[in-house]
Amino acid sequence: MEEDATDTFMPAEYVTTLIMLFEHSAIRVWVDGGWGVDALLGAQTRIHQDLDLAVALNDVKQIASLLRRRGYAVYQDELPTRLEVRDALGHRIDLHPLTFDEHGNGLQRLQDGSFGTYTAEGLSATGRIGDMAVRCLSPRLQMRFHEGYEPADNDIKDVLALHKRFGITLPEPYQHWI
Repeated sequence: MEEDATDTFMPAEYVTTLIMLFEHSAIRVWVDGGWGVDALLGAQTRIHQDLDLAVALNDVKQIASLLRRRGYAVYQDELPTRLEVRDALGHRIDLHPLTFDEHGNGLQRLQDGSFGTYTAEGLSATGRIGDMAVRCLSPRLQMRFHEGYEPADNDIKDVLALHKRFGITLPEPYQHWI
């Protein structure tokens, strides 16, 4: 794994420190995106430019307050859909706020007013970042969230790794890369 010195990245130790901060504050988070894929794989496979976290919408203010004390400021506020914060070093955290239904499914209000669903089953996975067990999205939910857009190189790497490790059928835009 090579590091590009011109890019700010989120090292594993930094990610686990943030997750411990939230857990010590009784805030549940689910690792999503690239770090979520690597958590499922149990090893860091690439450099990550940000940390994506699914969180309860009710916890967003407390999370923002904790991060503000660590030097983060709001960069892009699209609540209730998402909130992106950054620190002076360029570390980025993208929060995906969820409201939960009676079945434990997380619902994320999208920009068009509809809802994206994080199924209760999809929120039941555990992975590893370094020596730490973390809540993360299931392999199937990760795969589903890689559909519906033109994939970047990192998306292709992540999806192929999920396919290889878990045997999940590749979504259409990824099938010609195997």
